[in-house]
Amino acid sequence: MKYCMDPTRTFVKDVKRLIVKVGTAVVTRGDGRLALGRIGALCEQLKELNSRGYEVILVTSGAVGLGRQRLRYRRVANSSFSDLQNPQYEFDGKACAAVGQSSLMALYDTMFSQLDVTSSQLLVTDNVFKNEGFRKQLSDTVNSLLNLRVIPVFNENDAVSTRKAPYQDSSGIFWDNDSLAGLLALELKADILVMLSDVEGLYSGPPSDPKSKLIHTYIKKKHQGEITFGDKSRLGRGGMTAKVEAAVSAAEADIPVVITSGFATDNIIKVLQGEHLGTLFHKDAHLWTQVRELGAREMAVASRESSRRLQALQPQERKKILLDIADALEANESLIMVENEADVAAAQEGGYEKSLLSRLALKPGKVSSLAKAVRKIAEMEEPIARVLSRVEISDGLVLEKTTSPMGVLLVVFESRPDVLVQIASLAIKSGNGLLLKGGKEAKLSNVTLHKVITSAIPDSVGDKLIGLVTSREEIPDLLKLDDVIDLVIPRGSNKLVSEIKSSTKIPVLGHADGVCHVYVDKLANMEMARRIIHDAKIDYPAACNAMETLLVHQDLVHNGGLNKLIMELQSEDVTLHGGPRASTDLKIAKASSLHHEYSSMACTIEIVDDVNAAIEHIHQHGSAHTECIITEDTETAETFLNQVDSAAVFHNASTRFCDGARFGLGAEVGVSTSRIHARGPVGLEGLLTTRWLLRGHGEVVDGDKGVNYTHKILPL
Repeated sequence: MKYCMDPTRTFVKDVKRLIVKVGTAVVTRGDGRLALGRIGALCEQLKELNSRGYEVILVTSGAVGLGRQRLRYRRVANSSFSDLQNPQYEFDGKACAAVGQSSLMALYDTMFSQLDVTSSQLLVTDNVFKNEGFRKQLSDTVNSLLNLRVIPVFNENDAVSTRKAPYQDSSGIFWDNDSLAGLLALELKADILVMLSDVEGLYSGPPSDPKSKLIHTYIKKKHQGEITFGDKSRLGRGGMTAKVEAAVSAAEADIPVVITSGFATDNIIKVLQGEHLGTLFHKDAHLWTQVRELGAREMAVASRESSRRLQALQPQERKKILLDIADALEANESLIMVENEADVAAAQEGGYEKSLLSRLALKPGKVSSLAKAVRKIAEMEEPIARVLSRVEISDGLVLEKTTSPMGVLLVVFESRPDVLVQIASLAIKSGNGLLLKGGKEAKLSNVTLHKVITSAIPDSVGDKLIGLVTSREEIPDLLKLDDVIDLVIPRGSNKLVSEIKSSTKIPVLGHADGVCHVYVDKLANMEMARRIIHDAKIDYPAACNAMETLLVHQDLVHNGGLNKLIMELQSEDVTLHGGPRASTDLKIAKASSLHHEYSSMACTIEIVDDVNAAIEHIHQHGSAHTECIITEDTETAETFLNQVDSAAVFHNASTRFCDGARFGLGAEVGVSTSRIHARGPVGLEGLLTTRWLLRGHGEVVDGDKGVNYTHKILPL
């Protein structure tokens, strides 16, 4: 579901006072000990907001769990062996709270002090809120603290609370720290309440269930009867049920609430910047105009169903779809360019880096070039159901190994809208369904290209074959669909690839970095070396196959060969950074890292003893993408080609040749540095798997009695 307005950005503009509630499962680890890293990240966020002028109030759980852990340790230290034989011993919860409260507050005080922030503790119980005088004094005290830039830290005083389980009844004012946070939001007139949990937000069912979907905006009338809650909190009283009740109560009183993950290091700041993370609760949510959009699972299932209809077509029919797409691209070139120019202008205004702007812009003639590439893919040999091997298992029983589509692909890419066309074409040719998520900087370009492409897909297949994911919030849901999506291909930054790999069970294909090397040997043709280096670095510096590190044989330092190469790079305004040897010998700035992808007019230079040292450097600091050796010595070249463990290794040729189109693949979905399935530029073959087809005449195994296995290789 998406909305015709961005509600998050609407209400965060006027936020001054916020309450942050952090749950027990966030501040403690599974064994009950404090999660110091998460608490530290929380304090750093609150310090940042405090310095920006926000009035920050923290409501924290965790005291009982921390006290229980400390008392357990004390009991072990003071117990006899016979005492320890009673593992069922249970500590009094109020004693745990009394011990844990001081420890928890001491930790917050220490961490905030390190950040030059003052904090204060306020312990409250349910009963005190029945007193009007107390409520006024509480408000006055908190206002005084906030005026002094002090962060009040609230916690229910479980040590003296008279409330017993079951905690919630009709007489209560609050029952746990979740409902306390909601109550304080009303009493202290907060502008927003952010509740941090151990999951991304509110799901339609238990988050561990792959069929559960993250609810981005809670609409009480729609969702309260649809949600199935999982277990209560691991250590605390509440859980998601308590959070939802508190959030609904606050939202109905005109205080927006966001439930999001406390495991991320910057989610509070992101919420206040207008990013729609987790689940939003708002009193006007039911009034927002809703536009029906396929959810993650529905989108993936629809793509799979369409892909099966695509596979059922004759090869000529699939070819025609691609030719129609090429025609549609050319017919809509002016529209595509207008939308792309709008994206580029917005990115420039937003201060994006030049390397991103370079990848984002569709240069004149690019649409025609894309159409030409689509036609080339259309003319390629039919890849589906190609027989790879045929074996006679026994007389009359023939087994074939054939090529088959993967199924449904999810491609997440940044910046480059031309990627959308290339991958869509390869998916159609290989019979796969496709889900695409491009970067927000290319939103207009991607939407336009998607419409142009899907308009050319016949109804017999369905335009849901290729789904465009327009909301970042859908990505976590998609990455959970390992039963529907068969392969994820991320194309973008190291951070993007790493986040996706750590967030899904679905196989991931791609590369995180493109740290490509060119090694100039002592027996290199220097004019050839100059041309190759110029091309590898300057032809397209933002490409993943551009040279990022230049390695040179030490003899070239003494005979002047290196100086010529440096002059060539400097004449093109390439910024040079040196490795340990080069920075000293050449008097240039030392590189911050020997594993660095500049994606710009910059590169690292290092001096090595010989080809073996160059190989060792590449293995230690490279990304296994593309490497090149320039030499006239055949033996040295073969050593380099055979021993460098990268996806692509070249002799006397620019690294820029590592490209699907240049390899004759028609296009590529990306370059893979994996060592399984597909490696290097991934074209049609990388989007195929295999199936076994067995044709017989009533044969049975029956314990292999009477079966004469021949395993005879048959001609294709």
